[in-house]
Amino acid sequence: MTVQELPGAASYRPTPPPAWKPRTDPAPLLPDPEPYRVLGTDAAAGFAPAVLRRLYAELVRGRRYNAQATALTKQGRLAVYPSSTGQEACEVAAALVLEDRDWLFPSYRDTLAAVARGLDPVQALTLLRGDWHTGYDPREHRIAPLCTPLATQLPHAVGLAHAARLKGDDVVALAMVGDGGTSEGDFHEALNFAAVWQAPVVFLVQNNGFAISVPLAKQTAAPSLAHKAVGYGMPGRLVDGNDAAAVHQVLSEAVARARRGGGPTLVEAVTYRIEAHTNADDATRYRGEGEVEAWRRHDPIQLLERELTERELIDEDGIREAAEEAEVMAARLRERMNADAELDPMDLFAHVFAEQTPQLQEQAAQLRAELAAEAEGDVR
Repeated sequence: MTVQELPGAASYRPTPPPAWKPRTDPAPLLPDPEPYRVLGTDAAAGFAPAVLRRLYAELVRGRRYNAQATALTKQGRLAVYPSSTGQEACEVAAALVLEDRDWLFPSYRDTLAAVARGLDPVQALTLLRGDWHTGYDPREHRIAPLCTPLATQLPHAVGLAHAARLKGDDVVALAMVGDGGTSEGDFHEALNFAAVWQAPVVFLVQNNGFAISVPLAKQTAAPSLAHKAVGYGMPGRLVDGNDAAAVHQVLSEAVARARRGGGPTLVEAVTYRIEAHTNADDATRYRGEGEVEAWRRHDPIQLLERELTERELIDEDGIREAAEEAEVMAARLRERMNADAELDPMDLFAHVFAEQTPQLQEQAAQLRAELAAEAEGDVR
């Protein structure tokens, strides 16, 4: 029997579905078609001179920090160093927009952001030296452990921000990740939960062009990484990652929005990794020198220095003073890193669990016995 042969089929009319409307207008969530810029535009005139000078001093110090840390790897004082040369504007701005009570969740490349937030440079490099679990107290500095696995820090940032909101604490979390990290499931889960919970968290994606050797075009077909925000129901911002003033402004607005209960924001900063992925990488195998040189001409320090000079906010003495202060920092870092650390092997078992598991207790006892036997042999 066909449908037409059923009783009453002639008068049957399907019930139309209810009218569908999007729960949120997507238009305000979409990023600008071009990366937002401040330096060299009319917007620069309204930017606080004191903030510009502070950004400049931190950029100069950050560039010297990157150079010194890279040199330490060549001297065998660091096992590995993922340089952020060329990305200093993102690193510094991320640190400066946060209040003391806020939390920074860095990735493995973001040691400079941690230092700009006030962390001792030696403590920031301790993990990369292979000397300790993290090298600093995350709670004291409000800086989560430097994260080597890709994007795993993002759900942690959301969890902390959500917990702070439930407790009524006026805290914002800023989570940093590279373009490669956006291909991880943790990225999706973090943004989805953040938007559903309206957690006070800001996601900063430093799009430096490559996930090690994989270019962005082979990672995603999205118009931009900032466009991914609309799929989660949060605003996306696209900013010139080498324009320190623009990054500072965009992140400041996102942090303020999160603090007043507006929920999360996804910020994509378009920048470039001038140096190799790490000292173990040969970047010439997957990119040409011409591409690197083009980005060198868009250097974040030069962009800001030009703005400050043209507006007569800095002179030759100010430029020289910033460079000299950076050299003092590098000399102190070099001196301290050249001293051999005094390590306690039993620290291997500290700060792993709040209460040691039976397995850890057994392993710790075994190591303690071996160390005691070795010390007794040395005495004899």
